[in-house]
This record gives sequence, C-alpha cells and structure tokens, in this order.
Amino acid sequence: MSTPEQALAEGDGILVVDVQNDFCPGGALPIAAGDEVVPVVNRWLATAGERHLPVYASRDWHPEGHPSFKSAGGEWPRHCVQDTEGAAFHPLLKLPEGAVIVTKGVRFDKDQYSAFDETGLAERLRQDGVGRLWVAGLAEDVCVRATVLGAIEAGFEVILIKDAVRPVTEEGGKVADREMQAAGAQFETTDPPEN
Repeated sequence: MSTPEQALAEGDGILVVDVQNDFCPGGALPIAAGDEVVPVVNRWLATAGERHLPVYASRDWHPEGHPSFKSAGGEWPRHCVQDTEGAAFHPLLKLPEGAVIVTKGVRFDKDQYSAFDETGLAERLRQDGVGRLWVAGLAEDVCVRATVLGAIEAGFEVILIKDAVRPVTEEGGKVADREMQAAGAQFETTDPPEN
C-alpha cells in the first residue's frame, strides 16, 4: 500500500480507462460499484496535477450500430454512443485541464477494448516522456485488462491501482488479474488518507 504522494515520480503518467456514465450504476452497461473508483482516482489525479505529471483518459465513443452491440451481432447492450450522456465521463471525475482524451471504439469493423489499439497512445506517451503508467478504471476484466496488456506490449512499465478498478464479474476480475500479472503488471493499493 502507498499513497499517491509516495508513489508518483518523474516519468510517470496516469491512465484512467473508461470511467463513463454507461459503465456506472444507472448506465446502459453498469459495473457493480463502478462509481466507487471515482474518489480513489481523483486522489491520484490531484497528486499528478500538483506534480505536473501527464494524465490520459480513454473513452468508448461508439457510433450507432457499432459491431459490439447486440443489435449488430455483438456481445454488449448499446452503450457509450457518441455525444450521449452515457458516453460522458462520470460527473464527479476530476480530470485536470490538459488531460489527453483517448477515443476508442469508433471503428465500424471491430471493437477496440485497449486504449492502445490503433489510437497512437503509445507514441504520445513516449513524446511526453512517460516510462511508467499507473492504470485505473472500468472494467477490470475487459478494457482495463486489454489496456494493461497493450501498454506492456508497447514497452511501458505498468502499475494497476487495484482499488481503483472494478470488474464485470468477480471471476472475470480474478482471471484478468492473473493474466496482467503474468504479463508483468504490478499491483498497488491506495493507502487510505489519514483523518
């Protein structure tokens, strides 16, 4: 366990994966307690802001009729449709000014779970001098998993902020954890703030 103040250093970046309304309670594809990641993520974002470390936020940004939707033969209900309230970031998520928004899931021919899947993010991280990436967000066993694996494949050191992710299913989360750790991801848990 460590606090963001202890953990974050020069050369770090924070990547917040898909903390969007549709993935939170009340959304089109809600993840149980998905909104509970927001206060934890905000602590890390605040420290990153104080230290002028770069912040990135990925979002599903699907066109109508996206191939991931059940109506188009995919496995998910319609969600995160471009320019809808469901696709907006959670209203309490405090992304700093200047956060880089990484848009994915826009293709008509396939889904993009990873924030590194044909988005140019790896190149942007290198330009920004990021060597170590702290990852948080939703859902742990889908887009977070794919993003962590994509980051490692692209050559970045990755630390998953374990208390700032939630899975679609508990079993799926355990499987994803094993995969991410086997690929070389480290896990960190946020030390609660002192009262």
